[in-house]
Amino acid sequence: MAAVLELIVGSYEQVVLGYRVATDDEEWTAEANFTHHAHTASISALAASERFVVTGSKDETIQLYDMKKKTEHGALLHHDGSITCLEFYGTSHLLSGGEDGLLCVWGTKKWDCLKSIHAHKGQVTSLSVHPSGKLALTVGTDKTLRTWNLTNGRSAFIKNIKQTAHIVRWSPDGDKYVVVVDDEVNIYDLETASVTGTITNPKRISSVKFLNNSLLAVAGDDEIVRLCELEKLKCVCEFKAHETRVKAVDSFMMEDYCVLVTASNDGLIKMWKLHLKEELEPPTLLVEVNTSARLTCLAVWKPSSVQPPAEEPATASSTSEELARELSKTKRVRIATEVVVLEDESKPRKKKKKDVGK
Repeated sequence: MAAVLELIVGSYEQVVLGYRVATDDEEWTAEANFTHHAHTASISALAASERFVVTGSKDETIQLYDMKKKTEHGALLHHDGSITCLEFYGTSHLLSGGEDGLLCVWGTKKWDCLKSIHAHKGQVTSLSVHPSGKLALTVGTDKTLRTWNLTNGRSAFIKNIKQTAHIVRWSPDGDKYVVVVDDEVNIYDLETASVTGTITNPKRISSVKFLNNSLLAVAGDDEIVRLCELEKLKCVCEFKAHETRVKAVDSFMMEDYCVLVTASNDGLIKMWKLHLKEELEPPTLLVEVNTSARLTCLAVWKPSSVQPPAEEPATASSTSEELARELSKTKRVRIATEVVVLEDESKPRKKKKKDVGK
């Protein structure tokens, strides 16, 4: 059965490009859908939800696009500095990080800033929201890894790291996370908040993506994409994806296989079919698009995604052990719900009925 999705890429040329992809078991096709000169500086971050695509730029703005209506939806102007990272939580919230050290939480109903947190002394280099929506991780140029309790917007705990990390990602099950420093992927256990292993890439790492809870796609400053098994702490499969360095990777699941998407400095976007089985084989190419642009970031927009029922937010916790206990109910369950991450000020409060005298 054919489905339709969109590949969205940002570029150094300040342009956002969209490509409509028709998926079919027999043939995949991709055609240009839109080009928009969104910013006055290069685009540095992209994120997609069920309805919206957002782009962040070195021009200090976040631009909004309503993908269902195919229209611009305005701009968010809270940050004072380049936008470095963007991530949606379900359909209800967007988190943004910037050069100004701020971590901002936005409600997607009115697009107001629900919380603005001074997360780091330097810039925020990367952020990641726990699958439950209860925690967020940030890393910054102050060489710290910080965990945030999103029910109260406060720091849960801080871990000093020796170097500046530029990527942090939760696993799909939320029981571990990875922190990338230059060419190393450090794997952390949620319960102990300590490194359980390290995988070294031959080149500096530019992008990582969890394909499942134990398999990580790693792209760096070369043309090779490596699939790394976190339990074995080694690369179990690698393939040449492009002629020049791979800038970004993303993925999504079809019925019985994974689709890996890669974008490169050579201007090409490629989609690969990968069967996630015990003995991994190099993926097969489904479709490729030549954008003729210098690509910086990538996101896949899918028009429909089923959201499981919402959960109650966690109470405040102050240590990694307490946080692990709070999340233990959902530790092995994939949750992508519209939990109220913070007190959602965008929702109108119900007015109490006044007693009417007789």
